[in-house]
Amino acid sequence: MAEPFPLAPSLWATTAAPAPDTPPLARSGLAEVVIVGGGFCGLSTALHLAERGIRPVVLEAQEVGYGGSGRNGGQVIPGLKYDPADLVARFGRERGERLARFAGGTADVVFDLIARHGMDVPHRRSGWIQGAHTEVGLAEVAKRAAQWAELGAPARVLDRAETEQLLGTDRYLGGWLDGRGGAIQPLSYARGLARAAQKAGATIHGASPVTALERTGSGWTVTTAQGERVTTGRVVLCTNGYTGGLWPNLARTVIAANSFQVATVPLTDNLRRSILPEGHVSSDTRKLLLYFRLDHTGRLLMGGRGPFREPRSPADWAHLERIVAKLFPQLDGIAFDHRWCGRVAITRDYLPHLHEPAPGLLIDIGCQGRGVGLQSAMGRAMATYIATGDAGSLPLPLTPIEPLPLHGPNRLYVSAIIAWYRLRDGGIR
Repeated sequence: MAEPFPLAPSLWATTAAPAPDTPPLARSGLAEVVIVGGGFCGLSTALHLAERGIRPVVLEAQEVGYGGSGRNGGQVIPGLKYDPADLVARFGRERGERLARFAGGTADVVFDLIARHGMDVPHRRSGWIQGAHTEVGLAEVAKRAAQWAELGAPARVLDRAETEQLLGTDRYLGGWLDGRGGAIQPLSYARGLARAAQKAGATIHGASPVTALERTGSGWTVTTAQGERVTTGRVVLCTNGYTGGLWPNLARTVIAANSFQVATVPLTDNLRRSILPEGHVSSDTRKLLLYFRLDHTGRLLMGGRGPFREPRSPADWAHLERIVAKLFPQLDGIAFDHRWCGRVAITRDYLPHLHEPAPGLLIDIGCQGRGVGLQSAMGRAMATYIATGDAGSLPLPLTPIEPLPLHGPNRLYVSAIIAWYRLRDGGIR
């Protein structure tokens, strides 16, 4: 069997604020709440519980932000895959409007947390542009902008000329601008959440993978790979794209797609002024979207889907490097100094799911590629639910765990679609 491709550190790992001290769980004990998973959702839940006087213990298999939270594109995009009218049609007026308000405020949660806790997180909030590469996409973004503007969001449609001016590429027919969006250094943000949670009273243990959840009386026993156990009244499971077999059938409710990213070397001043000159972040209307931005070091980042499997060589990122030159001809021949990937959890209906399959066990799964804001806000909502018992504080109803039909073939189907997409360079010709 071939050796795994040795991954170099991600751009975020090489530029992040120092990690907080999160020693492995060294002795068994008690906790009010145990949170499994040290990503955005788990850390936000821990912080908001601690601020309510409930002292949780977070158990993370690796280090905080190790998974998709520390390996995403760092784009903070409010909303969900559905527009407000679609949410109302799906959930009814009261719940649909409440969910739209929740989704529309997710970016606010991130930037408010950074400011309130004085986190060492490079960030910028210039807005998000969604470019449309087809006439159908143009109609879609016009409808989306109108619906969010009606709810008071700073949203407007962009014509082709303004889209080209703000993005630095002529490959889109137009788009829309959502002023609520922005960018962060995601691993620094995860570490900032961890520090804030610790300061508020939470305990965080890294290198402490959970191997078993056992219902014991009216509570739970949580066992780690080291053999240490934590006895608790409540468990919160926040593992998303890195969900394994800890709870029956949970991993089969999502497709854990791999999101691949590349970063150029720092751009010269002239090149930086020609691409995203006002600091927007961007993704487009493709089914297998492209997303790109400049980071705080002046590099251009390009992200998109890659193989479902783990990478085997730098060739697994070559399609993104070709796309950079096609979207931005001024970067033809530029060098790339970082390549990385991370998994996102995609549900069948493209919505996050909340489950409570047993008393005292709360599960959040499904980040849909918008996890920075969504999971930060979800953690706050789950903390409120845990503290008050009010299910109305949750943005979505609690639902049964329902595995995807033919989960294995679904993964093969996703892999085939991604391979076709790569051959076409994402439709950019």
